[in-house]
Amino acid sequence: MTGITVTRNDEESRYEIRADDVLAGFAAFDLRPGSIRFIHTEIDDAFQGQGLAGKLASAALTDAAASGEAIVPLCPYIARYLETHEIDGAEIRWPRASTGSATQAEGSGPSTGSGTQGE
Repeated sequence: MTGITVTRNDEESRYEIRADDVLAGFAAFDLRPGSIRFIHTEIDDAFQGQGLAGKLASAALTDAAASGEAIVPLCPYIARYLETHEIDGAEIRWPRASTGSATQAEGSGPSTGSGTQGE
C-alpha cells in the first residue's frame, strides 16, 4: 500500500480514506449551521491494523477546523481521538453527558455498520 489519501465527499456527507484508490474507510458527518457533527467512523476489515483510522481522523478534523466549523464529536472513535490529540485551531463542542452514549445524548441514536469502528 503506497498511496493514502483522505478527501471530503460532501455528496455522501463523509470524509473518505483511500489506499491505492480503494475505499478503505470513512468518517460520516452531519453539517449544521456553524458546526460539523462526526457521527460514525468505519474502516473496512481488509484494512484493519494499518493505522488508517488515526490518519482519517487527523485529516478530517484538521480540515474541519480549517473550515471554521465547530467540531461535535458524536462518534466514539472521534471523541477518543480528540481526547488524546491536539487539532490546531479546532473549536470542540462536546456533547452533553447523559446516562447513554454521546451519540444518544444528541438524539441521533446508536450507529451501526457492517465494518468495525476505528481500528
